[in-house]
Amino acid sequence: MDFLDAYHLWADAHAFFDSALVPRPAAHADPLAVQAARWESRLAEETPNGHLLRRNALFDALSGNGKLHLLHVTHALEEINRQGVLYPSGGCLVGSIYCAPLTASDEGFRMHNLGAYVLTKEAPAFLAKLGVTDRVPTPLIFEIDTPPQAYRGLAGVDYLRLGLIHLEIYSHLEYLLSKNERHRLRETVVSRVKNSAVFLATASAVTHQGAHVEADAFLGLLDETIPRLPILGYLYFEAVAEYLMLHSTSGHTRRLAELGELNNWLYKEMLFASFPAMAGKFDLARFRPGPKRLAGLIRSVDPTVDAGHASAYVVERISFLVAARLFAPGEVPDAWHHTRWEFDSLATQLGPLLGHLVHRELRTFGRYPDFYFYFDQHKALQAWNYWNHMDIVAPFNGTMPKGEVGINPAYPDLDYRVWRAEQDADGHLHPAEELALTIAPRLVDIKYTLMRNNQWTAPHAA
Repeated sequence: MDFLDAYHLWADAHAFFDSALVPRPAAHADPLAVQAARWESRLAEETPNGHLLRRNALFDALSGNGKLHLLHVTHALEEINRQGVLYPSGGCLVGSIYCAPLTASDEGFRMHNLGAYVLTKEAPAFLAKLGVTDRVPTPLIFEIDTPPQAYRGLAGVDYLRLGLIHLEIYSHLEYLLSKNERHRLRETVVSRVKNSAVFLATASAVTHQGAHVEADAFLGLLDETIPRLPILGYLYFEAVAEYLMLHSTSGHTRRLAELGELNNWLYKEMLFASFPAMAGKFDLARFRPGPKRLAGLIRSVDPTVDAGHASAYVVERISFLVAARLFAPGEVPDAWHHTRWEFDSLATQLGPLLGHLVHRELRTFGRYPDFYFYFDQHKALQAWNYWNHMDIVAPFNGTMPKGEVGINPAYPDLDYRVWRAEQDADGHLHPAEELALTIAPRLVDIKYTLMRNNQWTAPHAA
């Protein structure tokens, strides 16, 4: 399986992305088809900010003609200039240069609120945490000339859907591990799933059988399970972030909505207020606020949000995401007491979950930094192949149109210019110095520390 074959599993999955590239499966072929349609309607039509899922500043920029302006934040400009090369990294945008949109105006470039948060709050907090005083976050402005043949639709990357791709890549490259390492990895993954069967069965019952589970009980069980299934921390975070962005009615949220932007400050503030060590790393496996803590976090971030309603929503949403992202397509695992707890058998029904777990486990192997290029570069190659096949210059994070957009580093004849930017007193960015930089289609080496990486890091897939 490659990205092109797996397209229907992860990209443009939601109706509000207005994609007609891939026909939807018939309802009888997909036990989640009806629920997926209900969720699309519920999110887009029954929330205060749902209209932004279909029409927003990010989509307007990506589907427009002419020049595309993007903000990239770096804390290693001196090294980048010395090398003359900017490398992509892995994460939610797989293998692209992590950016946020810029809007040109007579006063300069206005930053999307996501980019403004990264530049003014997140990046400085990360440097301060490390005690670094000789560097400052530097904004770079990319101007991309969109070629006439570029795809004008909307193609997102939903990193939560990459489980089967992770599993397939491992099946091709597992020979890089020793026999003992392969055995240990498989046994570890199976044990993690087996010891998490209660939560998986609960989520399946909520989604497929309409079972009612009290929010405190469900979130408590989720909290216990995340250490065994780290991908659940990512699902948990995305569900809460989604709720906050769609349901907030604060003045700040309303002002951003008028600009066509979802309010990213909500989940950023929630995340870094509760997990300050997350700045710059985004290891969302650490995101596991318990039931009582979640309600307090939500109230502290935005008093306009109903914490009780949010908790009930999160139960339903996470249960759906577990079934839709972690179970094999078309599978409805049941009769857990009859499950054959063996890797290949589990892959039939829980292949995406196993893929996420394998990918996570590989990152903890002592020799994995030496294999990073092969595993994650292989995934990036598939992404670049797909993007080039579709003439996609700038893919975006398709979990939600938050404003996270990447530059395809392997796009043929990519036409771009880049400037070091300066920010004025009103927050606008202005080109200050044009830089002679080349974007290279090769992932930055994992063996470099974050402070030596060429770019601000995006959230990493579990």
